Amino acid sequence: MPMLILVRHGRSTANTAGVLAGWTPGVALDERGTAQAAALPGRLAGLPLAAAVTSPLQRCRETLAPLLAARPELPLHPEDRIGECHYGDWSGRKLAELADEPLMNIVQQHPSAAAFPGGESMRAMHARAVEAVRDWNARIESEHGSDAVYLMCSHGDIIKALVADALGLHLDLFQRISVEPCSVTAIRYTPTRPFLVRLGDTGDFAGLAPREENSGHRGGDAAVGGDAGAP
Repeated sequence: MPMLILVRHGRSTANTAGVLAGWTPGVALDERGTAQAAALPGRLAGLPLAAAVTSPLQRCRETLAPLLAARPELPLHPEDRIGECHYGDWSGRKLAELADEPLMNIVQQHPSAAAFPGGESMRAMHARAVEAVRDWNARIESEHGSDAVYLMCSHGDIIKALVADALGLHLDLFQRISVEPCSVTAIRYTPTRPFLVRLGDTGDFAGLAPREENSGHRGGDAAVGGDAGAP
């Protein structure tokens, strides 16, 4: 079965503003995110990619633009099921403000029971993303063979949910996983079980340095939607 390369979009204007973007239109890469995207073709140069699959949101498409320019033969397929979680009424709000919402404790401690007002549940987000990967695994294997490698560009919570699935973790544990902007995660699928072979690889350890808690999540909490990464 295929090897899946998961790329989180580069740092966005919503990441740096501390805003939960969700499906809000017009959220683009910031200056650092644009530089991260520009470096992606070099980071993936050794991989014979059969196809690229992307969330339809602007920040993902901008992240893949340099890679597609470097590989004009690489087919690109939009896939709504790996789009960001539908945060509903939370979309566009400051994470610092949302930290005081009672629902945030559920999102952090019991995400399988969390449903966003006017949006979707985290359980539904998880199910659609896993279903998309299973479908694309079958399609890629059918069209390109069992040793094929393909890429998906998606979002922090989606990638964390897919990693949890690969590791056999309950969704309630997925907030223990962290993936930075433009990080690369690789999952090798087999007929019996997946293998997580890379997790959140940026090649940059600056994100491990202490920094101010200005992203709207408290010390023991996960960043909903994904951390903003290194400054």
